[in-house]
Amino acid sequence: MDGMRPSSGAAAHLGLASIFPPGLQAIYGECRRLYPDQANPLQVTAIVKYWLGGPDPLDYISMYRNLGCPGQDVPEHWHYVSLGLSDLYGDNRVHEFTGQEGPSGFGFELTFRLKRETGETAPPTWPAELMQGLARYVFQSENTFCSGDHISWHSPLDNSESRIQHMLLTEDPQMQPVQTPFGHVSFLQIVGVCTEELQAAQQWNGQGILDLLRGVHIAGGPWLITDMRRGETIFDIDPHLQQERVDKGIETDGSNLSGVSAKCAWDDLSRPPEDEDDSRSICIGSQPRRLSDKDTEQIREALRKGLEINSKSVLPPISSQRHSHDRPQQSVGHFQTQQISRSRKDSLESESSAAIVPHELVRTRQLESVHLKFNQESGTLLPLCLRGRLLHGRHFTYKSINGDTAITFVSTGVEGAFATEEHPYAAHGPWLQILLTEEFVEQMLADVQDLSTREVSKLPKEYSWPDKKLKISVLPDTVFDSPLQ
Repeated sequence: MDGMRPSSGAAAHLGLASIFPPGLQAIYGECRRLYPDQANPLQVTAIVKYWLGGPDPLDYISMYRNLGCPGQDVPEHWHYVSLGLSDLYGDNRVHEFTGQEGPSGFGFELTFRLKRETGETAPPTWPAELMQGLARYVFQSENTFCSGDHISWHSPLDNSESRIQHMLLTEDPQMQPVQTPFGHVSFLQIVGVCTEELQAAQQWNGQGILDLLRGVHIAGGPWLITDMRRGETIFDIDPHLQQERVDKGIETDGSNLSGVSAKCAWDDLSRPPEDEDDSRSICIGSQPRRLSDKDTEQIREALRKGLEINSKSVLPPISSQRHSHDRPQQSVGHFQTQQISRSRKDSLESESSAAIVPHELVRTRQLESVHLKFNQESGTLLPLCLRGRLLHGRHFTYKSINGDTAITFVSTGVEGAFATEEHPYAAHGPWLQILLTEEFVEQMLADVQDLSTREVSKLPKEYSWPDKKLKISVLPDTVFDSPLQ
């Protein structure tokens, strides 16, 4: 890995105990509790520290040999622990010190459990590169991760031919949260999953799929150990899980995925073509202007994390605000994750979405007719949006990865929406809201059900509801790569 190297571990840089960074010492203390006989683990170390201009935010990644737990049928594995997402030093070189009561740095470190292969005498170092990639996303976007989050990676985690190409996050089963002089730190474990398992997490929720993985020994077992050689999904192993657990869960709970980063666009079909007022601009008096950087960041804050659905295995910066631990979640890679229990009727205001663009700067425009455009992968999420979100009184947002455009579907009764039953299509600058009644959702769901499969099909596809003045097109990716989109 560029800028990183294995080192001999903690003892190599302990120096005098009096100058040993307290945040680092607190995490090492928890590791020593678990591994008293491995005081000097192999480490991957950033050669040039992030605070000195290096590319890798994690100062160290410790790698331990875990013997598992035969009584619980937990196999031997390698246990990786990051150091650097929390505040190790307390001197503002990386993280702002805000006191002992709150989170230390981002408030968490990452862990990963990789099944040890027969004859393996040293841990592979590729998980360290994976953890650095996730850390870069966190530092660049200031999005924190939480248990239940899912991360779309779209590539084998170890760059092999493995089916394990995405991740879920959960609490580490052994490591306990620690209190440091710079705040508290929890430990989130990365769990490698197959594409079908990621899709199930998107359609339902991450915690539900994690529970299923815990119950299938070869898919993770109670400690959720990743086996990169696993060739079967939990649904291959037990076909009943899809219908009896996932489908039933979606019907009962809906989906926790409240938005995605996507290739999408929308047109106001009711606007005369010669109208020079850009539908994607804010209007101040009679002068249109593009969204400012601040406005754009407010959109990203409202959308928070989003599902990265292009082919790159790099997470984009989606949000400028760190998540609080009690917020409703939306996924990474990614808007999703766990969602707070709330009443059937959701609220846009509860997630700051109502403030996407300052009201004093924007003229809300009611539209008579709209045309929505999605690429194929975005289009396949429409049934999820309708079935898993709107039928449960919630909302769902597509945020364009190519610009400021956003499309939010809302159901009747969602608080904070500026679209109404009388005017179901409304726009605040580049943000379009579409309000759908339950009756119309059922009709649309029947009409777009063929999008539920992710198999490649002939494009473009068009769906039209003339009486509702709504048209949806599913188009090739190349359409959205044009600079005009």
